[in-house]
Amino acid sequence: MLGVLASAASAAAGTVLVYGDSLSAAYGIGQKEGWVSLLGGRLRERKADYIVANASISGETTAGGAARIDDALKRFQPAVLVLALGGNDGLRGLPVAEMKANLGRIARAAQARGARVLVVGMRIPPNYGPKYTQAFYDAFAEVARETKSAYVPFLLEGIADGREYFLPDQIHPTAAAQPLLLDTVWKGLEPLLRK
Repeated sequence: MLGVLASAASAAAGTVLVYGDSLSAAYGIGQKEGWVSLLGGRLRERKADYIVANASISGETTAGGAARIDDALKRFQPAVLVLALGGNDGLRGLPVAEMKANLGRIARAAQARGARVLVVGMRIPPNYGPKYTQAFYDAFAEVARETKSAYVPFLLEGIADGREYFLPDQIHPTAAAQPLLLDTVWKGLEPLLRK
């Protein structure tokens, strides 16, 4: 999905750009049920002076995200970037150093245009062994620290072990899980909206 989820952009103080993969693109559920759409609703309820744009693409890797970040920043001119990529890198066993470099490039590109950045971390199953699994998880915190970005350790916090929260593929969260994802992201995002 690529588009603005709320109108009246000219009336808003800024745009929150969600830059992720299928977990942010409402894969397998209705677009209005996804956590990004729910974020737009929460901002409206709280009369926050922001709109939400979702530039998340199912299957996206950090390399793909890094390749298109300049165009996305030019198009949406976000005040805040929610960076939620990396899961597909981990599922494919791609080198952690490359993922980390790509995430850093995305964060720094957004910051160079004046955006505040929230890095949203991910965990992967232990298929590739404990060393890779830990390095993968640690990379998100390292990028957040090195770029002085806000940080949420794990998008699927509180639901990862609950099979009932996932579609039959056991990868993508159900509609019922989306408010929980929003609550997790909100912990890191809400302070950025006050700046």
